[in-house]
Amino acid sequence: MTEDRFESGYIPLSHQILWIVLRVLILIWGIYGLFHGSVVEFLEAIFAIIFTHLWDFFQILGGYTFITRVDYTTQSMLNIFIFIGVVVGSTLNNRTEFHHFDLVTHFFAGFIASWIAYDLAVVVQGKRRRLSPAVAGMFSIFAACFIAVGWEMYEFTMDRVYGLQLQNSMPMSDYGLTDTMVDIIMSSVGAVAGMFLVAFFRNGILGRHKKLYKQRAQKLEENEQLKEKLLKEYYKNRK
Repeated sequence: MTEDRFESGYIPLSHQILWIVLRVLILIWGIYGLFHGSVVEFLEAIFAIIFTHLWDFFQILGGYTFITRVDYTTQSMLNIFIFIGVVVGSTLNNRTEFHHFDLVTHFFAGFIASWIAYDLAVVVQGKRRRLSPAVAGMFSIFAACFIAVGWEMYEFTMDRVYGLQLQNSMPMSDYGLTDTMVDIIMSSVGAVAGMFLVAFFRNGILGRHKKLYKQRAQKLEENEQLKEKLLKEYYKNRK
């Protein structure tokens, strides 16, 4: 393990293999659906595979912007979520009597949104300036909860405009409200879990490479302290 882990475009072989395996499985699922009369599942698979290349698009089209510094773990987690939501979730909903997998997807959506938001806050801050883990953590949970609420607003709008039943609303019943609140609660619980885990992982408290992350965090902290010291001396000498 070297400092290459923190360079733009770095991705270990294990994650490359994971991405390929998930893409192949999604494609197989889509082809299976196509041959069994479900064009929708095939199209879902195609769009899902496109989204599994989001990180690659960042590297190719990002130029010199901060987006190229997004960590590869973000795409790995997104790919796993896409596989679970599209393949596992759709299969259970369409081919079994189990219709509560939606709770699992909302939990993982909150978890992954929180993780990605934390990394995004750190990346936007830049390499030369350290962002407080507490600030990054607060941003991550707020962003994840906002996304959860935004999704429920989308479902509400689709139900009202197109007459769908995304929120399972029924006349003279609070089932739709209950469904919405349970989804938001599950997403929020996932967001809290993601906030703590990503903060611990990125600051060298948890993880296989925690020593490396801890050393990097300490180095950034020392650099910030040195900058603050030099700045104080500069203003002191000007007086």
